[in-house]
Amino acid sequence: MKVNEIRDLSAEELNQKLASLKEELFNLRFQLATGQLENPMRIKEVKKTIARIKTVQTEQAKA
Repeated sequence: MKVNEIRDLSAEELNQKLASLKEELFNLRFQLATGQLENPMRIKEVKKTIARIKTVQTEQAKA
């Protein structure tokens, strides 16, 4: 997701998206540990998206 797309979401949508991404990251790490992960770059993408969402949440909290 791009930052502009994230900024268009409401606070509730951000929380839902963050929860689903954290669950996906957990599953990806589990797949990595068991040797079943097909796309290791997906972990990096998910982590960056989580960081973007947290950054936008912080910006909204300060505003």
